[in-house]
Amino acid sequence: MSAASVAAPKAERLPVWLKVTHGLGSIAYGVKDNGFSTFLLLFYNQVVGLDAGIVGTAIMVALIADAFVDPVIGELTDRTRSRWGRRLPWLYGAPIPLAIAWMLLWSPPEMSDAMTVAWLIGFAIIVRSLVSMCEVPSVAIVPELTADYDERTIVMRYRYLFGWGGGLLILLLAYGAFFGGPKGLVDPDGYFPYALAGALMMAGAVMISAAGQHSRIAVSNLADVKPVTTLRQVLRDMGDTLSNRAFLWLTFAALFGFINQGITFSMTNYLLGFFWQLNQGEMIAYVFLLFGTMIAAFLLVAPISAWLGKRDGAILAGAIALLVNCGMYFAWIQGVFPGLPGKPSATAMFALVFVANTFSIILMILSSSMMADVVEASQGETGRRSEGLFFAGYFFMQKCATGIGIFFAGQILSFAAFPANAKPGEVGGTVLGDLALGYALAVLVIGTLGLIVMRKFPISRADHEARLALLDDAARGEPDATGAHP
Repeated sequence: MSAASVAAPKAERLPVWLKVTHGLGSIAYGVKDNGFSTFLLLFYNQVVGLDAGIVGTAIMVALIADAFVDPVIGELTDRTRSRWGRRLPWLYGAPIPLAIAWMLLWSPPEMSDAMTVAWLIGFAIIVRSLVSMCEVPSVAIVPELTADYDERTIVMRYRYLFGWGGGLLILLLAYGAFFGGPKGLVDPDGYFPYALAGALMMAGAVMISAAGQHSRIAVSNLADVKPVTTLRQVLRDMGDTLSNRAFLWLTFAALFGFINQGITFSMTNYLLGFFWQLNQGEMIAYVFLLFGTMIAAFLLVAPISAWLGKRDGAILAGAIALLVNCGMYFAWIQGVFPGLPGKPSATAMFALVFVANTFSIILMILSSSMMADVVEASQGETGRRSEGLFFAGYFFMQKCATGIGIFFAGQILSFAAFPANAKPGEVGGTVLGDLALGYALAVLVIGTLGLIVMRKFPISRADHEARLALLDDAARGEPDATGAHP
């Protein structure tokens, strides 16, 4: 297949209803991410009773093992042939099995520690693989909907809006309803309704999103996609695609960012409950604060991208997020954070988190939008549009990095000698100081390395628009700037 035979999508603006319907599907990813990053380590450590270091290692093993499934899913979605096209069969088929597996992940039976660890690893792999069967084809639709440089960022911000909204809604239900009793987050009875609500939200969101986009993307490709011939050819095509220079630089940079995200999310309940000592009302307020940061990022990301471009805008946002987030903990260590030596000021902490999280989300939105632009860069080299494979490769890296981040979180807790069955307000100052130092240093070093690498990403607005023009000319068989025909 030559590049001349493949046309890039139009660089068009999309109706708001389509952006909203498309973004709705990312609720499943938000619910899953909330569970894995915020509650899973706490549940298997404080409720089930496994050592935090062992749980962190088990989750890392599961995430890395599962990550190898993603490129296969991406390639299969790119090669799927159906009367509804490449993506919809996956979006209709995966949600119900996902809901069932999610319930089982949070319902380990009474058994030995070794078997419990095996249960955790096994169902973590199954759940995340099924989420990939929903998320990879869903996000791969973005570069198929439009080739417009700025519109892709806008579509991505809707995905992040609903992804964060889904995660924060289940978090709000957790803090406000499921764990509202005296035992709080370590109440075993709260985890069944938490799991059930998450299962219903994930399955419902993906099915509704797929049905809502059906009329736009359900186009038969039975005559357009050649059947798979040999495994060797498939692997060679995958290797050619994933060796794209822009993809490799972006993925390498994002690796550091997602390691930090894994560390931060998996330590959230430890930091909020034990370090910042938030009560239930403040926990609920914190959820609304996070949703506010998503709204702020939603409003700011497009102007920042238009002003600086995606790469430089992402670097600026990442630098602000790092400095503010780490600065909070270094201020606590130095004893200058407002409220010390008593309980730290929740108001000051909320204000700083608002800034740090807003710019962290902007960094993530711009990075995802940059990945959509890699599709045309690769198409010019290989003649293939491999949206599913690229985003699957991105998720492969994300899962590995998140697993590494959760592993680091477990090691930070072990380094700080964080006690089992701990109660807020009763953890020693030395333990909290070591916890803050380990967290802040890890996040600062890892995040800085990621921003340095991101400077190497080669695609600008001008590069993207010039490439679209060349691909359009090639698809129509028109001569290029030298007068030669493709």
